[in-house]
Order: sequence, then C-alpha cells, then structure tokens
Amino acid sequence: MIEPLFLKPYFQPKIWGGRKLEKEFSYQLPTGDIGECWAISAHPHGPSVITNGELSGLSLAEAYQKYPEYFGNPKAKVFPLLTKILDAEASLSVQVHPDDNYAEKHEHELGKTECWYILKADPGSYLVYGHHAKTRQELSDWVYRGDWDKLLRKVPVKAGDFVYVPSGTIHALNKGIMALETQQSSDTTYRLYDYDRIDRVSGKKRELHLKQSIDVTTVPFREPELNIQTRHIASSKIISYLKPPISPFFAVWQWQINGETTLHHEISPYTLVSVIEGNGLIKINGKSYPLKKGQHFILPAQIVSWTLDGRMNLIASEAVEV
Repeated sequence: MIEPLFLKPYFQPKIWGGRKLEKEFSYQLPTGDIGECWAISAHPHGPSVITNGELSGLSLAEAYQKYPEYFGNPKAKVFPLLTKILDAEASLSVQVHPDDNYAEKHEHELGKTECWYILKADPGSYLVYGHHAKTRQELSDWVYRGDWDKLLRKVPVKAGDFVYVPSGTIHALNKGIMALETQQSSDTTYRLYDYDRIDRVSGKKRELHLKQSIDVTTVPFREPELNIQTRHIASSKIISYLKPPISPFFAVWQWQINGETTLHHEISPYTLVSVIEGNGLIKINGKSYPLKKGQHFILPAQIVSWTLDGRMNLIASEAVEV
C-alpha cells in the first residue's frame, strides 16, 4: 500500500542558532546551538530518513535512487529540493548563492535559489535583501571597503511574510526570525560579511568568499515581482506564492485548512508538505494519518489526491521538472 513518506529531520548546529526549534516544534534536538532543521532533505550534508511504510529506514536520497516511481520517474539525477526550518538566534552572515551554471562549474552541485515563509519575527526584525550598487565595480569597491551601511538593503519583516530569494541575491536572515525555507538542494553559500564573529570550535573567524560573491551577485538588484494568488476550497484557503515562470525551480503554496479539503498534485508528480501550525488528519484511499505541527512528509506520485481535515496551516512545494 502506498502511503505518505513521513520524514525524520536532520539537525544542523550553527554559530547563529539556538534552542527554539525544541520549544516551537517539540523536536528532540542534539546538544548545542541548533540553527537548522533539514526537514525534507536528500542532500549528503543532512539527509532525512523515511520513518514509515515500505521504505521505512531509507534515507530520502536512497529512496529517490532505488524507487524512482514514487517520484514519477523524474529526469533529475538528484532529488532537487530541500525544505528547512531556520532559527536565527543571532544574525546569519550576509551571503549570496550561485546559479546552476556557476555552481556546477565551481562546486559540482546545484545552484541555490530559495524562498522564506516567515514563521516568527521579533518586533523590529529585518532582513538583508538586495543591495544598492549600480555597477559591479561599485559593488566590489563597497565590499572591499566594508561599506556595509551603504551597500546593503534592509527590509522589515513580520510573521506571515513570504520572500523569494533567487540565486545572485545578497541576503541574510537577522536575529529573532524563524523561517521555513524552500530551496534547491544545494549547500553552497558565499559569505560577504560575518560580523567578525569567532567560531567557538575553530577559534577563528569564519571564511569569507568575497571574489565568488562579487562574481555571482546580480547587479543591479531588482526585487522580484510576485503574483501571489488566493483561492478558496470549501472553508479552506489555498495561497499560491510561487509558480513558473517567476520561479523556474519550484512552486510553493500555503494550505490554510479549516475542515475537509481535497487536493492533488499541481505541477509535479509528487508534493513536499510541512505542518507549520495546528493538527488534523490526512485521508488517503480510505486510511487516515494523524498530522501535527512540526511534521514533514512527501506525497508520492502514486497518490493522486488526498483529503485534509482539521484546523492547520501547511506549506507545500513541488519541483519544476527541468
């Protein structure tokens, strides 16, 4: 019997992390400052593991390779997406990610376009999002002078906001923000600035990547124009945040469920789902599975439609086949 693939996350310690994921989602965290929950991940730096059904005990990467029919027999050689929850107890480094071409040539992996759904934000929270340089020379001059106040664009943010971060965008989550991130399955980050922090393990400042950052940053910065749309199904609300052609790699929705709601895959044979609030059930082929805040799962290709019931918010994403 084909079931949803429920996943056990992988937790990443970070210099900027904390312990809020434990309190917010009842996760059993390892010791230390935990910055990232790699919730739906087939990346070798943080694989999540299937916890139920016929594929129980397999990593998502193993399942993708051994059972391609669960994913619609995709063309992509590696699982293309990665879902994370980030807890910024302190500010993340100011950074930028490469596109596919640069990443394949220099890092031998996918590029990194990503987006954030803001779960929580302390009063006064803001993002670094974009820059003010008009030319690459101006960008380089300001970076090497450390003229961050002149260079960096700061944007206020609050819970419920959605932010799209294409590759080439200078960005940073700042302290007091928790976000669910949907991204290409890549772990390539180029740091521009890290507040001169000292890593407690190495006793040194973390490595910066100024040349690479300048190479891959889009100049001038242009904020993406999103076409966010809302539709109603019975008493539930479906918010579409991203779809092609605005986003060439993935589509993202929020499902605000209030009572029975039947859904199906929209652009891909399989769907990634994270429960960010509330609880309820998912009903598939006459069988019900309980859902609660903090769960993450994949609805494979063999499941054509499903019914959600309860009061809960979920973030769903699908890969764009390329």
